[in-house]
Amino acid sequence: MTGSSLRVEFVGEVYELDPDATFTIGREADLVIDDANPFLHRHFLTLRHENGLWWLVNAGATLTATISDPDGAMQAWLAPGAALPIVFATTTVWFTAGATTYDFTIVAPDAAFAPVPAPLAQPDGSLTLGRVTLTPDQKLLLVALAESVLRRGDRGAGTIPPTAAAASRLGWPVTKFNRKLDNVCAKLSTLGVRGLHGGPSALASGRRARLVEYAVASRLVTPDDLALLPGQPAGA
Repeated sequence: MTGSSLRVEFVGEVYELDPDATFTIGREADLVIDDANPFLHRHFLTLRHENGLWWLVNAGATLTATISDPDGAMQAWLAPGAALPIVFATTTVWFTAGATTYDFTIVAPDAAFAPVPAPLAQPDGSLTLGRVTLTPDQKLLLVALAESVLRRGDRGAGTIPPTAAAASRLGWPVTKFNRKLDNVCAKLSTLGVRGLHGGPSALASGRRARLVEYAVASRLVTPDDLALLPGQPAGA
């Protein structure tokens, strides 16, 4: 079992948690992520200590969170009402509210488990994750969608571009971008990644946000991959 020591880090701020109290995260909470984002729940996530373990709980009604270890070897999707024990020394939490993606870090000095190494890129530029291999174009698509998140440094929030903007960033027709987006989502859905498949009304911003969360949390894309993008982003 883990000890009672736990802290949360967000944009340079450090919060030492009290095992006898519940710590809230949201728009109006102990950790205020973004008080100007109406899409973010007042109390979205909570951390509480029970039976020798710290638990991360999704107290929201609609938003989900992506949980990852430092190397991206473990990745979990925390749906509304779900709870997950904090077992790694460092855990990163990603979530999207509206068009903005946020992340914060949970540090447990007494954690009992350690992550295993993440999968490595292949010499041809593809990357293998389990039974799924991403082609260079598919990886480029992920980098274009995650560009703001990867470039933001420690600002704490990044935006997910609309399909037309991401396609334009790559110099692709929207039809090509959507076809490759469908292929990536289908591959990851086959692997068991949730939130990437649904009817036509469910395949817009929610799917792109979930894809970015997963790609960054599992280290399918990293800041080093920004070099793959053509030129400079608008306004850079």
